[in-house]
Amino acid sequence: MDKTDVLEPHLPSLGDMQQWTQVIGRAQQLLLEQAAGATGQTLPFDPALFARIQTGFADEGLALWQRFLDSGGLLRDQPDPAPADSPAARKDRRFADPAWTEHPFYDMIRQSYLLLSDYMMKMADAVDGVDPRQKAKLRFATTGLLDAIAPSNFPFTNPQVVAKTIESGGENLVKGIKHMLADLEKGQLTHTDGTQFELGRNIASTPGKVIHETPLYQLIHYAPSTETVLETPLIIFPPWINRFYILDLSPEKSFVKWAVDQGISVFLVSWKSADASMKDMVWDDYILKGQVDAIDTVRDLLKVKSVHTIGYCVAGTTLAATLALLAARGEAEKVASATFFTAQVDFSQAGDLTLFVDDEQMKMVDRLSSKGFLDGRYMAATFNLLRGRDLIWNYVVNNYLLGMDYPPFDLLYWNGDTTNLPARWHRDYLTQLYRDNLLVVPGAISVDGTPIDLTKVQTPAYVQAGREDHIAPLESVWKLTENLSGPIRFLLAGSGHIAGVVNPPAAGKYQYWACDERMPTLDAFLAAAKETKGSWWPDWRVWIESLDSRQVPVKGARVPGKGKSKAIEDAPGRYVKAR
Repeated sequence: MDKTDVLEPHLPSLGDMQQWTQVIGRAQQLLLEQAAGATGQTLPFDPALFARIQTGFADEGLALWQRFLDSGGLLRDQPDPAPADSPAARKDRRFADPAWTEHPFYDMIRQSYLLLSDYMMKMADAVDGVDPRQKAKLRFATTGLLDAIAPSNFPFTNPQVVAKTIESGGENLVKGIKHMLADLEKGQLTHTDGTQFELGRNIASTPGKVIHETPLYQLIHYAPSTETVLETPLIIFPPWINRFYILDLSPEKSFVKWAVDQGISVFLVSWKSADASMKDMVWDDYILKGQVDAIDTVRDLLKVKSVHTIGYCVAGTTLAATLALLAARGEAEKVASATFFTAQVDFSQAGDLTLFVDDEQMKMVDRLSSKGFLDGRYMAATFNLLRGRDLIWNYVVNNYLLGMDYPPFDLLYWNGDTTNLPARWHRDYLTQLYRDNLLVVPGAISVDGTPIDLTKVQTPAYVQAGREDHIAPLESVWKLTENLSGPIRFLLAGSGHIAGVVNPPAAGKYQYWACDERMPTLDAFLAAAKETKGSWWPDWRVWIESLDSRQVPVKGARVPGKGKSKAIEDAPGRYVKAR
């Protein structure tokens, strides 16, 4: 019995393929209707558009199967590629293995999946007459579903997994199950080998001392590495949604170490991961007892009039509110400059995160925060969902199906080192800022009884955005320039929310775009901006020094622990290690 005798009886007829295509079409329509049903609305399709999409899907599906059958199906030596303009011909990293195109069976699976994906997304886009946010939610759910059902995610439809299983005698699946069970036990997807990293040794290792501590944060003063430093010190406010050491990873990636080596007196706030004692903490506390307290502490320690500040992500949003509060109180001179890393104040174009702030989501947040704080693993899962293909399913395949060893990667270790969030603060942040967008309404938000208005902020600002940022989209970050009234330098960095910020000059990676003059709109900026290869950090250093180039010798309080604020413990401190 030859190969033909075995396979030919199992090849479906064209009629079978037509039936299959029609069934898939009906099934996908039902899935879309189910997704829309969660919003309490029916799907108002344009009948003519719906018919064209459905007919197009059926025609392309039949053409795909006809090509498969005409070329001999599983008997052919080489795949018959889809037309170059077909959705099935698109490049996709999930299907990078040559077997996806060279083996007829996997090639057929790949092309069928891409065709199905194209059909479902067209169906989601064809929904009309609903609230734009509901339509975006439907599109997000459809994308998530398609990512989940990709044939690469299943052992018997992924050629790499099949080959690995045969080669290892199934040991890859046994190892993968061990990985999966370990992740289920800790309630979090593992991305890297955490045993390879130790805080204070090979990450968060820039020398310094904790010189101030409150129930909310520790203040780290880093040891200077130059004989003189800029007179105006720098305070870095990292987001409390993650650990501070995203800006102090391995020494060659550390923004903190680089800034110290540039002759800057660097202070950094290490936020405490929330516990039950912080259940009543609100945004006012992070402004008054956090940022304002740190600013006053450093000013008093070094006897300086003002400080430079950096706010990253949510800490940048908070820094804008802090500046508005200081302006309202006549204390704006306390801050010489404000740098914003991928921060937002106007959330009208805040991207897919706005899909997680409706009433049902808020009820779920409340249920998950019964102890007065939200477990950071839930927030990590939300961020992973924004890039599910890269941060979830890629690791399902590598860790669980292929049974691969975890690579040591400091950035991924940080990504999995979650922090808890105070429940009241988290809810207010999602509703007042993301949902209701009150921060850009003058007087709509008060801090400690003082109404704030961002347009009153005259502090010089450096606003950095990431071209591929999925958490703080470029269009949203740009709006900072429309709400602050002082001199602003806007800079667009290559890559996204993390790599766009953590891009040391020595790496020679990515690029940035900037204009010498302030542009009135984002479109005008993009049209006029000059591209520069490499890191934007030196551009920021020039900007900081242009504001005040005065230098002072490193002595007295410029040495951590030598001033009135004595050393409590070595950096990185115990707050960053608390679970």
